[in-house]
Amino acid sequence: MSGDTVSVTGWGRTAPTAARLIRPRTYEEAAAAVRSCGARGSIARGLGRAYGDAAQNAGGSVLDMTGLDRIHAIDADGGTVLCGAGVSLHRLMEVLLPLGWFVPVTPGTRQVTVGGAIGADIHGKNHHVSGSFSRHVLALELLTADGEVRAVGRGTPLFDATAGGMGLTGIVLTATLRLLPVETAYLSVDTERATDLDDLMARLTATDHRYRYSVAWIDLLARGGATGRAVLTRGDHAPLEALREGTRARRHPLSFRPRRLPAAPALVPEGLLGSTTVGWFNELWYRKAPRARTGELQGISRFFHPLDAVPHWNRIYGRGGFVQYQFVVGYGQEDALRRIVRRVSAHRCPSFLAVLKRFGDADPGWLSFPVPGWTLALDIPAGLPGLGAFLDGLDQEVAAAGGRVYLAKDSRLRPELLAPMYPRLADFRALRAELDPHGVFVSDLARRLGL
Repeated sequence: MSGDTVSVTGWGRTAPTAARLIRPRTYEEAAAAVRSCGARGSIARGLGRAYGDAAQNAGGSVLDMTGLDRIHAIDADGGTVLCGAGVSLHRLMEVLLPLGWFVPVTPGTRQVTVGGAIGADIHGKNHHVSGSFSRHVLALELLTADGEVRAVGRGTPLFDATAGGMGLTGIVLTATLRLLPVETAYLSVDTERATDLDDLMARLTATDHRYRYSVAWIDLLARGGATGRAVLTRGDHAPLEALREGTRARRHPLSFRPRRLPAAPALVPEGLLGSTTVGWFNELWYRKAPRARTGELQGISRFFHPLDAVPHWNRIYGRGGFVQYQFVVGYGQEDALRRIVRRVSAHRCPSFLAVLKRFGDADPGWLSFPVPGWTLALDIPAGLPGLGAFLDGLDQEVAAAGGRVYLAKDSRLRPELLAPMYPRLADFRALRAELDPHGVFVSDLARRLGL
C-alpha cells in the first residue's frame, strides 16, 4: 500500500519529522501496511492531539487510523458500545447522548480517537472517582507485529502493556467500552475562587469526594501571598428535574450541539504571549470568576471542551509552537508541588492554560500516567529563553518526589529519568522484545526514550 511522504508533528508543533502517511480503510489494509512497513517501522495515529512526538515516526510509516471509524454495536440497555479504534469521542457523544449514555472518561478535547485514548490511557476531571480510560475498556482487538489480530482481555499482561503503551504493542482495531448513564446533556457546576495554593489544596482535599468532576485553573504567574491562586470548577451530570419546565433544554434534554468559533489565526506574532500579556489575562480571568456560585447549568462542550470551540487553537503560540508539561506527585509530596509552583512563578512562565487536579487510584497499565496524587499541567511557548534547562530541573524535582511526567504530552524528557518514573518499564520492554523482536512498531518518542 502506497502513501505520501508528509511532515508530521504533534499538537504542540515543536518537532516535525517526515514520514510516509498511510490511511487504511479496512483491517486487512492495516495488516498489509504493518507487514510492509520497512526497516523504520510504523506507528498508529489518530486525530493528532498528542502534544509531543508519540505519533511521529521519522523516515518510517505513520498509519492514520481515522478511517476505521464504525460503531459496530450498542447495547442501549446494558450500557456498552463496540466500536472501531478510529471513532472519535465526539462521534460517540453524538450517537450515545440521545440514548442516555456518555463516555466514561473524556480529556480536555473530544477530538481523540478511541485507539488514542487507550494508547495514552487518557484521564479526565473525574479520575479521582472513575480512574482512567482503560478502566472502562472491557475488551479490545490488537493488530500485532506479526500481522495477526489478537483478542485482548482485561487483566492480561498484553492489556496492561497496551493501556498507556503509546501504540508500541500494536494497533488497536476495536474496543468494547462500558458507558455512563446520564439524564441530560448538561452539568450542574459549582465555581469558587481559592486565594493561594494551600487554600486550593485544602478545598480539593476536603470536598472533592462530593463531585464526579473537579478541576482548578491555576494562575502560575501570581507571586507572593497569591502564589497558586486558582478558580475551582466542579460538578456532576444534571438530572432532568434540574432543567426548567418550558425551556428548550427541558424539551430536548439530551441534545448535543457544541458551539464552534472562528479558527485561531494562522500565525500570532512571536512574543505576544509573553508574561506581561498572559499576566493581564490571568488577572482578568481570576477576577471575573465568582467567589462562590453553585448549581450553574453548563453544556457538555462548555464544561469539558471549551478549546474545541476554537479550531486550530494551537496556532496561538506562533511558529515555535509550545510545550505541554504535565506531571504528578503523590499525596504526601505537597511540598514538592509547592516548590515547583514557586519555581514556575519565579521563572515567569507565560502559561494561561494551567490546571491542577487530584488523581485517585491508579489503573494497572504499566506505562499509564495517573497515580494517586496531585497533577499539574501547563503550556509554555517553546521559544521561552532557557526553557530546556528549566524543565530539566522540574523533571529532577518530580523524579526525586517519586512522581512522573505524562508521555502523551512529552517531547523532551531525558531517557535516564524514565525508569525512576515508571517502575514497570522493564516489564514493558521485555514484553515488547518478545512480541515485536524486529521493532515493527516504533515512534520518535520510543527512539528518544528507548522504550
